[in-house]
Order: sequence, then C-alpha cells, then structure tokens
Amino acid sequence: MIDNSYRWYPVYTRSRAEKKAFEELNRKGITTYLPLHKTLKQWSDRKKFIEEPLLKSYLFVYISSKEYAEVLMTNGIARFLYFSGNIASMPGQQIEHLKLLLATEQELAVFDYDIKPGQKVLVKAGPFKDMIAEMVSVQNKQRIILRLDNIGYSIEINTSVAFVEPI
Repeated sequence: MIDNSYRWYPVYTRSRAEKKAFEELNRKGITTYLPLHKTLKQWSDRKKFIEEPLLKSYLFVYISSKEYAEVLMTNGIARFLYFSGNIASMPGQQIEHLKLLLATEQELAVFDYDIKPGQKVLVKAGPFKDMIAEMVSVQNKQRIILRLDNIGYSIEINTSVAFVEPI
C-alpha cells in the first residue's frame, strides 16, 4: 500500500549542490527546507560573511510517497536516506526546532559523530595539530579521548570533536 501522507524527508545532494537542488525543487513546487547559517570565511586578502548550508550535502523535502521519483529526477539530488531498509522521514517538530535554532543567529558548530573507537584521526588544532591519533572513546557529544602513539609514547589526551577529522 502506498502512503499518501506528507512527511519531511532528508535528501542527500551531490557535493556542493544544495542551493541549486533547493532552487530546482522549489521551481517544481515541492516544499523544501535548506538550513543555512552565516559563517565568517577568510581568504588571503579578505574576510567575508557568507551563507552556507548548515548540514553539508543535505536538504529536506515535504512530500508524499507519490513524489519520490520527482525528487530523485531533480538535478543535484543524489538519493534519499534510508534507515532499517526504509526511506527515513523526520518529524515536522524537528524541522521546526531546526528553524528556531537558526533564527537565533547564534554561532553554531555541526559535528559528524561517525568517528568510532579505534579509528585513525588527524588533529586539526591545538598543540598536537597535524598529528595522527587513534580515537579511544567519546565522553560526550563534545569531548573525545585520543591516543597519540607517534611521539614515542602512548599518551591519551582529552580534546574536542571539533579538533579532529577522520582519515
């Protein structure tokens, strides 16, 4: 049976195609939400505030199951997200909370928590910048413990998720 009720669905876009996909979906009459936030970017000659997607390569569409194909035929759209074999949907309340959060215009940081214990990471900031470490554990959503083996000793440091990236 086809479910004709409307829901919010997260959609994965092609790299750096969020805004173009958003515009094309809107032209097709599909209700779309692309969370954007202002961030300060620095180049060698200037600094500038730009508006960029909060969640890289993601946007949200409000559709019924009859419109799946129409969304997938949109330039810039890669695929729907799946959870347990089904297309993932989001409660409308979560979309509203995201809109409220962005309306506050506070500085936001988004972290990808797919770094698993045992995984190698590159330290991007702090006194251990540019060192490769092993992720030991996640203490909470902001702090992690890393093991540094490449300095002749095994040292565990407590640092922020924002300071590392998986390699």
